[in-house]
Amino acid sequence: MSNNYFRKKPLNTILSDVSSGYGDGENPEQGMSHLNKVLGVKDLTFMGIAAVIGAGIFSTIGEASFNGGPGVTVLFIITAITCGFSAMCYAEFASRIPVSGSAYTYAYASFGELIAWIIGWDLLMEYAIGNIAVAISWSEYFTNLLRGFNIHIPSYLTMDYLSAYRGHLTVQELTNKGDTITITDTLREQTSAWTSAPEIGGLKLIADIPALLIVALITWLVYIGIRETKRVTNAMVLLKIGVVIFVIILGFFYISPANWTPFFPNGFGGVMKSVSGVFFAYIGFDAISTTAEECENPQKDLPKGMIYSLIICTILYILIALVLTGMVNYQELQVGDPLAFVFERIGLNKISYIISISAVIATASVLLIFQMGQPRIWMAMSRDGLLPKAFSRIHPKYKTPYFSTIITGIVVAVPALFMNLTEVTDLTSIGTLFAFVLVCGGVLLLEEDKEARAGRFRIPYINSKYIVPGLLIAGIAVFHKPLLGMFHNYGNWEEFREKLPYLLFIIIAITLAFYSFTKELSLIPVAGLLSCFYLMTELGYTNWVRFLIWLAIGLVVYFSYSAKNSKLNARRS
Repeated sequence: MSNNYFRKKPLNTILSDVSSGYGDGENPEQGMSHLNKVLGVKDLTFMGIAAVIGAGIFSTIGEASFNGGPGVTVLFIITAITCGFSAMCYAEFASRIPVSGSAYTYAYASFGELIAWIIGWDLLMEYAIGNIAVAISWSEYFTNLLRGFNIHIPSYLTMDYLSAYRGHLTVQELTNKGDTITITDTLREQTSAWTSAPEIGGLKLIADIPALLIVALITWLVYIGIRETKRVTNAMVLLKIGVVIFVIILGFFYISPANWTPFFPNGFGGVMKSVSGVFFAYIGFDAISTTAEECENPQKDLPKGMIYSLIICTILYILIALVLTGMVNYQELQVGDPLAFVFERIGLNKISYIISISAVIATASVLLIFQMGQPRIWMAMSRDGLLPKAFSRIHPKYKTPYFSTIITGIVVAVPALFMNLTEVTDLTSIGTLFAFVLVCGGVLLLEEDKEARAGRFRIPYINSKYIVPGLLIAGIAVFHKPLLGMFHNYGNWEEFREKLPYLLFIIIAITLAFYSFTKELSLIPVAGLLSCFYLMTELGYTNWVRFLIWLAIGLVVYFSYSAKNSKLNARRS
């Protein structure tokens, strides 16, 4: 029975469904509606850009620059290379298995059902929490923009309950200590929300209404069709790329090269401190793989769309980081709206208004792509029997997974009303990196699958036999002191637990080096797996625990419902 949990979905079954004009798990006898095939390379590239150029370039890049200084550009390059390895693996899978479901479907074909469920459950967390974070971020941009036009929404309608409560307590403590000088504008706003909020039965009515409204609007747009989503996305992308390029060109004339010295003010450790923020800026390019069944030519266009969007976004991120750290000292960039801030800093207030408008549009476009991606994950899992059938229903008129879209809207909108943004980016990043790890590993397994059919895109084969073991030996030689230092203070659990992810990485690196030497594995997926797993180690023990708790909940759902209702289980019973 245990072997059934790792039953694989044959590629022939998936591909025959696609060649017959049906999605994964559908068949003509069911008389089901199907998705519209309307997306080309340009649309996919724009969707990738829409997902990546958002909160990262308008918000988290400020904190990253504060921690790493001008050297944060190196982290953008490292992260782009890491994502590039994963993008090539996604592209090969998308070329071989051109159906909705993204990493979930890929894992089903390579690892088997249980791992596919785990990655599907992980993706639901990644998209949901990512969407909540983007909705809250959009609300902040939107309310700030309205203030610029002297339109003020009551503060208790623009933030979550916990932030208001904590801000109120902090202000009370500082006031009692006589330390009012350290009370920031944010704390004052949080206190105002708490004191001015109406009450019912002693409960303060505090909620982020703009976050709810934008999720509702985006959900409606995704509900009515992929063609409408495509048009809105393309318009948003053209506008925000135009603004970003304008900012780069204008900012270039205000750069002071002295601000780039020192380039690594806090060392490489300071640069790596911003891994979660920088990686959070990149997540989303994989979301376009969920649109495979809505592509005109998925085997050819999906790989191009992923890679093109990643290259364009990397160039823009590097240039923006150089302009920001060149215009002002990196120590001034710990702000929520760094692009607008630097132009206010040099007296160009009108430019900051343009940037604020662009930030609202850019963040909305990210939410649009994520809200489009998650229902298609639900749909793919439902088709396989791992979720109830309702999740795979296609609207007869709009040709969208309408029930999944509605549920996604509820799952994102309700928490966005009340959820605190703290540490959300870390949890989203660890989920995304885990998906990347499995996709890279899945490509290695597919290469050994005799039934695997070559698609139009194949990862160039580079023999890793000597490269990976050589890099491992070189890494041990260079970093032997920090490695040995990991075993100091063994008796101090709080310190040692933070080292556990690194120890796991070392074990995986040694194992992959061994198999690279003995099996002559392909270098690019091995490099993608190792680099993504290393970035996971930088996210800390606490996020690993939260992530594992979420996966444990998923396993309870799988063994209590999904394993029994799996279509593969029904076929083999």
